[in-house]
Amino acid sequence: MIIKTQKAILSSEITDPLIFKQRRQIIKALAGSLLVGKGITSVRAGEKAPWDHLPKADVLTKALSVTSAELVKNHTNYYEFTFNKADATTLAQSLPTDPWSIEISGEVEKPGVYHLEDILSQQSLQEYIYRFRCVEAWSMVVPWIGFPLASLLKTVKPLSGAKFVQFTTLYDPKIMPKQRDNAMLEWPYVEGLRMDEAMHPLTLLAVGMYGDSLPKQNGAPLRLVVPWKYGFKSIKAIVKIELLNKPALTTWNKMAPSEYGFYANVNPDVPHPRWSQNSERQLGGSFFTPRRQTELFNGYADQVASLYGDMDLRRFF
Repeated sequence: MIIKTQKAILSSEITDPLIFKQRRQIIKALAGSLLVGKGITSVRAGEKAPWDHLPKADVLTKALSVTSAELVKNHTNYYEFTFNKADATTLAQSLPTDPWSIEISGEVEKPGVYHLEDILSQQSLQEYIYRFRCVEAWSMVVPWIGFPLASLLKTVKPLSGAKFVQFTTLYDPKIMPKQRDNAMLEWPYVEGLRMDEAMHPLTLLAVGMYGDSLPKQNGAPLRLVVPWKYGFKSIKAIVKIELLNKPALTTWNKMAPSEYGFYANVNPDVPHPRWSQNSERQLGGSFFTPRRQTELFNGYADQVASLYGDMDLRRFF
């Protein structure tokens, strides 16, 4: 299930709205391009959202309402900074995001260090409205701005030995308190996908959301979004992408393999050892809002189930 605009925003159409004084030209232009040069407007209660002018595709299954931007921006796990969701919004503001580069290495024909603005100049940006399901059994619906990961990988030309993709987040203990304290996890944070998962058209690299650039607490300037997997797979602040011939040893899977599998596909029939996954709390609801029944692959089974047709999903969770 995907709710998605059909209007791709070509890099040649992007103009600088002179909004983000600390951003380079391509980063500055993200939000301005989505608003067709009209500048950035804030979204307040009762106002029309800035992405509403874009044409929408037919909905493949019933849509959910987009979660409030303020909720999404203030309810995020960013353990490099804090174990408190609300505090991440403030603490993450210390993260420098300009300039930003991504090292691409491993089983590729064109390894190197790529500046983010150069990557974006080769991509067509688009809005994707996806469900987001946390392993903690809460969910939201987010309008991301980004481009398929496959589009970037194709430019570096994967070799035949590339079977998996590993992602690494920024490591900077000076500004990330939990890295400095060596708290809970082994840092830097690492995540991974199988190559066919990485090349799937639903798998995004996001650089914005809600018609604006990506907030720092939500993973700026570049994060992964894999909507049929639990949210911890969608790694934030990516600085390295490595193509491997063997599975990545991911952070949560390494710490607690009985609780966090490598695949982390949303599956209501596979409980977490400490809670059920068969329902979820939707952010933005009231105390009386009933919990939503969790769907296999987070509602994207029609698109992705074929990737796992020969797998025991209880064993490969």
